[in-house]
Amino acid sequence: MTDMFKGYKGKALDVLKQFKVRVWSETTVNTTRGEFKGIILPRSENDDSEHLVLKLATGYNIGITVDTIIEMKEYGYKEAHYKIPEKEFPSSPDKPNIKLFGTGGTIASRLDYRTGAVIPAFSPGELYGAVPELADVCNLTTEKLFAVFSENMGPEQYITLAKSIGKEIEKGIDGIVIGHGTDTMHHTAAALSFMIQNSPVPIVMVGSQRSSDRPSSDAALNLIHATTAAAYSDIAEVMVCMFGPTSDEYGLLHRGTRVRKMHSSYRSTFRTIGDIPIATVQRNKITPLKKDYNRRRNDRNVKILPYFEERVAIVYYYPNMNRDIIDSLVDNGYKGIIIAGTGLGHINKPLYPAIERATKAGVAIYMTVQTLWGYVHMFVYETGRDLVAKGIVPGENLLPEVAYVKLAWALGQTSDLEKVKQIMLTPISGDITPCEPYNGYLIYQGGIPEVEEFIRNFHK
Repeated sequence: MTDMFKGYKGKALDVLKQFKVRVWSETTVNTTRGEFKGIILPRSENDDSEHLVLKLATGYNIGITVDTIIEMKEYGYKEAHYKIPEKEFPSSPDKPNIKLFGTGGTIASRLDYRTGAVIPAFSPGELYGAVPELADVCNLTTEKLFAVFSENMGPEQYITLAKSIGKEIEKGIDGIVIGHGTDTMHHTAAALSFMIQNSPVPIVMVGSQRSSDRPSSDAALNLIHATTAAAYSDIAEVMVCMFGPTSDEYGLLHRGTRVRKMHSSYRSTFRTIGDIPIATVQRNKITPLKKDYNRRRNDRNVKILPYFEERVAIVYYYPNMNRDIIDSLVDNGYKGIIIAGTGLGHINKPLYPAIERATKAGVAIYMTVQTLWGYVHMFVYETGRDLVAKGIVPGENLLPEVAYVKLAWALGQTSDLEKVKQIMLTPISGDITPCEPYNGYLIYQGGIPEVEEFIRNFHK
């Protein structure tokens, strides 16, 4: 009985029982808002009891308020099967060998059209069954290192990843792909950029914004682009590979220290900040946009520096912030603080005593800007000069999240604040740039005449 109504409770459960409709059944639902046909999906135990979830033939899911339901009729039933049929992944001596590491999220998946279930794929055989085009790109092996959501990625996972990648490089792999949830992908990309230096092969992080049960899913194409970049690109850096435009024209390769997730749901969510992407990637073509990048080599020499001090925090300044925010970090033994300040790198005067206390206690404090684009300039106004005198170090144009990861990495190596400063202010993998290109900051404001004309005439 439980499996028949999996996850449903209260009024929703009563409605299913009333009309004798089971989870995974193909059902016609007549409501006060019209008729709907699809597959009844299970619900989470934490969901409310006011709705049924129906997967339409289009692949999209809708919620139906139970109070609007007039009648339900079950016309079919297809039991869920949670495994993708495997096909042996073809191997060819003339194709590059690529290793795909999994960290948790769905790397690729396919919709079980019999049931409406989304089935995760990970083994080479499953991936071949879900995305057969991968066999045209490379010889693929996989290894699942973790099974966590991206918000649960942290130092333990960063270090394990870095060491595992180092071992694969030493064995002679031609390229690395890392499947990762998108929410904290830029944090992991920064951590790996610092922990893995002078790589002779591409290291490409990839994820998807939309699951494979949706017609607009970007999962398969992102994976094809990522494996293509890992197999054939001469860009031997840690990169993030995701959609460029919202369409499926091409993907972008973003440097791991200059990338950030900028939209909660757009497929083109990742953007290079303060610079331009390294390259575009299509199914059969990689086009560099920059010339200054670390190039692929035939040697196996790579430097793995798996360090991370966990007692580091990032603080987003806001007006009327009180000193107890900083004091609490000091009282709890934090060794480093990144501040995302206003303007050129400012915070209010009530915080000054807490800053003085923190720096006297040996806490390393670095300033970044919450504008994301631009540099910290703390010698322009009195506020900035006062803060530098109290021990805050300007962080150039480090992105706040990148500065956080870098400070944790630096403090993991030494407690000598001068050495930490040297590490922090020495450019590594493009995290600090001597200048921002004129086209590194382009934000078009929708709705204004010239932008709307550009969109109409040139691109969508």
